[in-house]
Amino acid sequence: MPAPTDPTALAEGVRAGDRRSLARAITLVESTRADHREQADALVSGLLPHTGGAVRLGISGPPGVGKSTFIEAFGTHLTGLGHRVAVLAVDPSSSRSGGSILGDKTRMERLVRDPHAFIRPSPAGGELGGVARRTREAMLLCEAAGFDVVLVETVGVGQSEIAVADLTDLFVLLASPAGGDDLQGVKRGIMELADVVVVTKADGELAQAAAHACADIRRALHLLRPRHTEVEPQALLASSPTGAGIAEAWDAIRTAHEALAASGGLARQRAQQARAWLWSEVQGALELMLRTDPDVAAALPEVEAQVEAGSLTPSAGARRILGRLRLDR
Repeated sequence: MPAPTDPTALAEGVRAGDRRSLARAITLVESTRADHREQADALVSGLLPHTGGAVRLGISGPPGVGKSTFIEAFGTHLTGLGHRVAVLAVDPSSSRSGGSILGDKTRMERLVRDPHAFIRPSPAGGELGGVARRTREAMLLCEAAGFDVVLVETVGVGQSEIAVADLTDLFVLLASPAGGDDLQGVKRGIMELADVVVVTKADGELAQAAAHACADIRRALHLLRPRHTEVEPQALLASSPTGAGIAEAWDAIRTAHEALAASGGLARQRAQQARAWLWSEVQGALELMLRTDPDVAAALPEVEAQVEAGSLTPSAGARRILGRLRLDR
């Protein structure tokens, strides 16, 4: 990639709402080069006082539920209300090349052309739950650029989808009008994370099925412990092509967010997320040190061979590897 701009100059562009500067800033924080990481740390640190004012939403759902179609209708509704919307669409990565398929941006043609919206596809790689490692920093950059609603769309539903809930304020789960069959395909843990469940495709021939599915989900939500004591999870119907239910979905999200903020729960949650982010960074840095330390590299083949042969337990092997790490390098 080209040499990044000086972090100070780049920060000024981001604060001015310059979209090109924002795109370059996100590219910088996504870079894995050591020199770029130092520049990225300086950039984000400088912009940190200008962050925190956005509604942070995680959006997920099973394949085929219509995430991109919903986000386009939802985002367009929000910009029509005067909001500035950023969409961080964590995109599936090719299992062969590691490259991003980047399909989401092409499916949101109307939102892409909206001057009050910003869409950034990011390759998921092997990150937990399809959430790219630097999504947290990208979210802060969008807030510093003046976007007051940030949506993080993830690859799909799975137990590791807790990752998106750990970096957003509220979690929105999309469900298809398949009734009980759809509920069986959504793990209980994911339902417990949901603050709002939106049953999509509630129009035409699927309208009745969507209504039944929504009723089933409402009953299921009453049996689960809510993620936030201040927010009672809701199940709603929506049709992205017609726009029906989109305004109601935003009203439910806005009301839940306001209740969370008023109780102090939002501040506590974000503080906990920041602490979790710290330890995530520590783990990532430690793994990088292990992979690049020459003493560890020299011992690794023998330790791996002994573990594979069953003559050494993985826990003992891990302690042996950690014992070779020199922290003074």
